[in-house]
Amino acid sequence: MSVVCFGELLLRLKAPAFERILQSPSFEATFCGSEANVAVDLACWNEQVSFISALPKNEIGNAAIKELAGWGVDISQVVREEGRLGIFYLEAGANQRPSRVIYDRENSVFTKINAEKICWDQVFSGKKWFHISGITPAVSKEAALMTIHAAEEAEKRGLTISCDLNYRNTLWKYGVSPETVMKQLVTHTHVLIANEEDIQCCLGFGEKKNIAGRLDDERYCNLCKAVMIQFPNIQAIAITLRESYGANHNDWSACAYSGNTFIRSSKYSINDIVDRVGAGDCFAAGIIYGYINRMTLSQSLEFATAASCLKHSIPGDFARISVNEINCLVQGNASGRVER
Repeated sequence: MSVVCFGELLLRLKAPAFERILQSPSFEATFCGSEANVAVDLACWNEQVSFISALPKNEIGNAAIKELAGWGVDISQVVREEGRLGIFYLEAGANQRPSRVIYDRENSVFTKINAEKICWDQVFSGKKWFHISGITPAVSKEAALMTIHAAEEAEKRGLTISCDLNYRNTLWKYGVSPETVMKQLVTHTHVLIANEEDIQCCLGFGEKKNIAGRLDDERYCNLCKAVMIQFPNIQAIAITLRESYGANHNDWSACAYSGNTFIRSSKYSINDIVDRVGAGDCFAAGIIYGYINRMTLSQSLEFATAASCLKHSIPGDFARISVNEINCLVQGNASGRVER
């Protein structure tokens, strides 16, 4: 089944190891972006996937195109314009010091994306699934309008639409509240992916609390039910559950609700996190992979949770893991022993 992902591709500049930004006069440079991460992860799992975006007409844009194409992602519909690529600076946290992200995305080529340059008839021809996130409509008014329009066009053509809410407080700067935009976008969504804060800040549901660090099944189930009552178009909700004991030690699990069934995934204790950035996107890719391969909701949730758990062990935003590796973890092989 062919998947389309729409969003901004960024240049990720990370301080080496666990250093502060510019502690050393160097950065590790890779490409990233929520929807691009999903596209690459799905391509790694041998799914047909295309990425729709706008990139600059320069050597940085050329390198980005080559990177995505190298993973097997179809980039034939990417728009090329004069301008700059957005930048994402990352400082990895350790122990009690949290990781830190600094965005430099204003006035990038993507934030000024021209709707007339994208032919949605061509983009969606023969496609079955469309994936978007709440990061894209946060970067500019133009990107928000384009995201909503793209979802409308996908819905007209009968595609299944997934949306990862992905709330980013520092990006919403153009005078419109996240709820105003995201509620409109979610009316076109069939599979909703989020964490609890995303649902609170993007849709206005739930109380901003987590009692004594406990993850209360009844509270999450009621939250899902409330969302589905307001948005009856949603067929399933998948929520990631991160219990943080420090920058390097998290417990990771997820839950899902399909309108009549609430399920919890296995829980993984991740004691030495290498890089958690991109783990949520890997989870989203896992949910999509499960659906398009006709897994049950429970199987999809276990696959997505295991995949995103493994992502925590890999530097960079892309997961770089195989379906076989994920299935081994799902089946209980979590020893980390050397394979010979």
